[in-house]
Amino acid sequence: MIYNNLLYLITVIIIFSTGGVPDAPQIPFTAALIIFLAKGGAYHYLVRRAHSNGRAADDKHYFAIEQKFSLLAIFIFAIDVYLLDIKYYFSFLSLNGNLPVLLSLGGISLFFFYLSLLWLAARKNYQGIFGRHYSAKEFVINNIKLNIPIILPWLIINFIADFLKILPFPLSKMLASSEWGESILFLLFFILLAVIFPVLIKNLWNCQTMPDGPARAHMEEFCRKQNFKYSDIMLWPLYEGKMLTAGVMGLSKRYRYLLITPALLKTLTPDEIEAVLAHEIGHVKKYHLQLYLLLFMGFGLVASLITSPLLYLLLNSNFFYNIINATKIDPETALAFWGTAPLFVIMLVYFRYVFGFFMRNFERQADTQVFKVLGDSSSLVSSLEKIGWLSGNIRDKPSWHHFGIGQRVDFLEKCSRDKSEIARHDRKLYGSLILFVSLLAFTSGIFWNMPMKLDDKANIKFAESVLLQKAHREPDKAIWQRLTGDLKQELGQDAESLAAYEKALAMEPDNPETLNNLAWLLTTATDPTVPDPGRALFLAKQASSLRPTAGYILDTLAAAYWANNMIDEALDTERAAIKLDLGNRPFYRRQMDFYLNNTWPADLESWAKQK
Repeated sequence: MIYNNLLYLITVIIIFSTGGVPDAPQIPFTAALIIFLAKGGAYHYLVRRAHSNGRAADDKHYFAIEQKFSLLAIFIFAIDVYLLDIKYYFSFLSLNGNLPVLLSLGGISLFFFYLSLLWLAARKNYQGIFGRHYSAKEFVINNIKLNIPIILPWLIINFIADFLKILPFPLSKMLASSEWGESILFLLFFILLAVIFPVLIKNLWNCQTMPDGPARAHMEEFCRKQNFKYSDIMLWPLYEGKMLTAGVMGLSKRYRYLLITPALLKTLTPDEIEAVLAHEIGHVKKYHLQLYLLLFMGFGLVASLITSPLLYLLLNSNFFYNIINATKIDPETALAFWGTAPLFVIMLVYFRYVFGFFMRNFERQADTQVFKVLGDSSSLVSSLEKIGWLSGNIRDKPSWHHFGIGQRVDFLEKCSRDKSEIARHDRKLYGSLILFVSLLAFTSGIFWNMPMKLDDKANIKFAESVLLQKAHREPDKAIWQRLTGDLKQELGQDAESLAAYEKALAMEPDNPETLNNLAWLLTTATDPTVPDPGRALFLAKQASSLRPTAGYILDTLAAAYWANNMIDEALDTERAAIKLDLGNRPFYRRQMDFYLNNTWPADLESWAKQK
């Protein structure tokens, strides 16, 4: 279940992390609240129904229900993000954008709220199956503590990055904002976390030091013979310690822990315990923990590399805009959704087929350690057979991260007959790792050098789509019409720009920005049906009377004077603009030269950039 929860929480992080905070929700608050409550109520009813009438009679059915409704929780969480714009309502948590990690924490908390509904409904069945009584609060907290190590590294690194951005030091801002700085910060943090994180996990999982006695003495002696260094041997109370499993965690000897559940300790003979310890020692001797770190970083690299090409393809795709127009969905939401969906596919493929491949084969390689330590595999085979039988006859049930017990036994028996199989498997695994790293480096080089930076055409197309949707949803707001006019004017579509400005002016007759921009259009338009110097001068005078200290508005007024053959007035107005806006003095001086030489307009693109 822990491995499945890893995928669930990574999915939730991707859903919530992609896309920004919308300016306004797509659905009115009252309607969104009704949908949110109805959806939550339906989920609550379904999980209670699933855990009623003895449907979860054993651990197998219990975990099947948990998996099913965890996936449903992800689906309804996605509705909250993409349809109900929950990020808009949670945006206050980020403290005006200074600590976005708090917004992320709010989103993750909402997902845990849905899981809490599931856990509350499951509590009675859990107590019957695993024989341990919990209050509702204790049960929810314990489940959160079981899952929180998965998201804690992500939250911590985002908090550090956000904190560095608000510190008043150039170096900290550079580290947090530049690509190379973020990479260095991420790498250093990941290494540090990998070293000390086991301490956090053992406390969150309520692991206890294995008490002194014959069993512990036997395990300590075995580890001593193998020259295996560790910090402690811990009892792992996973599902009340009734799960039959063991593990090892920690890169550093000082923070390395051997974990074993009480049920496994009671089930196996001393020889079988040695075989299990040999398997866990094999993980350390073969550097599997470090390689897991490499594989996790590989996914981060793959996800980051695919982002730019994905945005490029989306923003240049007519299909994307056809969907927006057909569904009337907010373009930012559409971009977040359609940009996220491929990442889900990449994540599933990566973890199922790449990460899963290496996990299964790491387990098989760790199994072969028994030949080096014990000379044969009989004790490990017998322990695996016991685990398979006592765990609900799962001998022939494989998973994406482990070969089935039957497959592992077959491989061990094959190695017993022919020891060369061990070396053959090692070559296969190390060859696969070399191929993986090579492909990762090769594809990184390709994506890094691909000319897929978002060009002006793609950005303008997306901006146009956003403005059209805003104008459609809020037809009474003049700003969307004015911004549409600005965009159309930049594209050289003078007639469309004029129509948009006229709509904005009708809604807000005294808006200086609209008056100014329309005056500029009526002065400089290349479409012969649009220019109107007389009206341009009238509008420019209105704009300057409403905002007399704005240099760029006076520049528009000067241009209108020039268009009406009032050269002296144009020069005097530019001089006034220079006094108000000394920073743009070179630009205004060039404008005056153009008027004097009767060569204006000659620098419209530069003017647009100034505006």
